[in-house]
Amino acid sequence: MNDIIEIVTEIYNNLDKKQIEAYNVGPLLYTPATNDTVYQKLMDQNFGSRFSLALCLEDSIEEDAVELGEQIIADNFKKLYADIEKFSFIPPLFIRVRSPQQIPKLYTALGRSVILLRGFILPKFTSENGMTYIEEIKKINQISGHTIYMMPTLEGSELTAPTTRFAALEKLHSLLMDYKEYVLNVRVGGNDLCNIFGVRRNVDETIYDIRPVSNILNDIVSFFYEDFIISGPVWEYFEDEDFQWKKGLQAEMRLDSINGFTGKTVIHPNQIPVVAEGMKIRQQDLVDAVQILTFEHKLLQVSKSASGTRMNEIKTHGNWARKQIILANLYGVKE
Repeated sequence: MNDIIEIVTEIYNNLDKKQIEAYNVGPLLYTPATNDTVYQKLMDQNFGSRFSLALCLEDSIEEDAVELGEQIIADNFKKLYADIEKFSFIPPLFIRVRSPQQIPKLYTALGRSVILLRGFILPKFTSENGMTYIEEIKKINQISGHTIYMMPTLEGSELTAPTTRFAALEKLHSLLMDYKEYVLNVRVGGNDLCNIFGVRRNVDETIYDIRPVSNILNDIVSFFYEDFIISGPVWEYFEDEDFQWKKGLQAEMRLDSINGFTGKTVIHPNQIPVVAEGMKIRQQDLVDAVQILTFEHKLLQVSKSASGTRMNEIKTHGNWARKQIILANLYGVKE
């Protein structure tokens, strides 16, 4: 086992650092920007140490509360920065804006504490408004001492009709490819897409049971998976007496994974450990990933797995293998 750990560590250290950071977003906990308890909850480690945090200025608050939310965000960042040595863990911090104009405004308002900001989440990102967001991201990166990423969220009505979806996705992909260095994750607004169709999944159903929405998710993966890490849609259940919410989240995460999504937006602290656990990989997958990435043979490019239960193809399973190495290092291996 120690030999495998050493090999995994060596492979991991040679992988693309930005890709690793993209996978490290993991469970992304959304909280309203008006939440003035963020500092204390992070100090008390209420959420553990395996998540990222998004402070939301968009759908989670009323328009009349936006200015207050901006002020509370700045206050939270400045308190965290001032007391940074008191914290054993501060999660990657993101701000979900309501408009492009908030990006430079918040960047300035954070002052020196902007060093804690990993990026902005761009809601309802479309081929029409996308460049406006990107221009603001470019401007702040020209003066920033570290890369401030963007995470565009695809959730607009241009994606619903098949007659417009492919053209829209092609435009979005082309636009983001031109500024790929700033894109940390591509995110999907599952609830926004469900809202367009006027549907909502129950606790014993997954978003993949809603075929019109599932078709959109599949097409997003088809367009973006080769070039970007795509995060899974939010799961809205977080509590009930017999843990049906947890079983539902686990079931949806399994389908997220097999369909090309990594990570998940969460809306309650209860969901964080479930998502983090779901991002662990199986021991068999880790062993096979190492075999694939270290395989040497003059004539063959296939090999029986260590368990003797499946075939590993060196060329066709390479991307999968690198993903297993990253997830194993960030989230661990299942018992």
